[in-house]
Amino acid sequence: MAKPAPSAGIASGQCLCGKIAFEIDVPARWAWHDHSAASRRAHGAAYATYVGSWRKRFRITKGESLVASYEDAALKTTRSFCSKCGTPLFYERARSPHMINISRALFESRTGRQPLYHIAIEELQEWAYTGEPLVPLKGYPGVVWQRSKKKRRGTGEDLFELGRGGA
Repeated sequence: MAKPAPSAGIASGQCLCGKIAFEIDVPARWAWHDHSAASRRAHGAAYATYVGSWRKRFRITKGESLVASYEDAALKTTRSFCSKCGTPLFYERARSPHMINISRALFESRTGRQPLYHIAIEELQEWAYTGEPLVPLKGYPGVVWQRSKKKRRGTGEDLFELGRGGA
C-alpha cells in the first residue's frame, strides 16, 4: 500500500452549533460531489460535497460524545451527525475502513483537494443548478436568477392578442 503524503498543514471544521469540531491533515485524499439519493436526502440538498481523508489523518478535537450515527445496512454505510444541531458530519463505507468522508462545507479553510469528481451523476435532479448564467433580480440585492430560455412572441404571434382589443 502506498504511503500517505506528508502533511502540509491542518484543515479544521465544525458543525453548525460548534459543539463538535474536527481536523484533518492536508492535503485530503480526494474530494467529490455526490448526487446519490442517499446523500441528497441526508443533506437535504441537490447534492453533497465530501472530502475523503485517511482515518489516521482525521481527529475529532471537540464533542466526540455528541456524534450520533445512522447505519444503513442495505448500503453498508454509516452517516454521522451532530446530536445537538443535526449537521451531517461524516460518511463511512464498510468496504473502505481506512477512509472517512467529511462534508466539505464544514471546513473553515482549504483542504488541499478540489472536488473534481461527480458520483452518481445519473441521479442528478432536473431542478439542480448546473452552471447556467444567472442575472441579478431587480429590486432584490443578493438574489440572482436564471432567465427563461423561451423567446418572447413577436407582435401578431400572441394567440390572445385579438381578445385584448386589437382589430
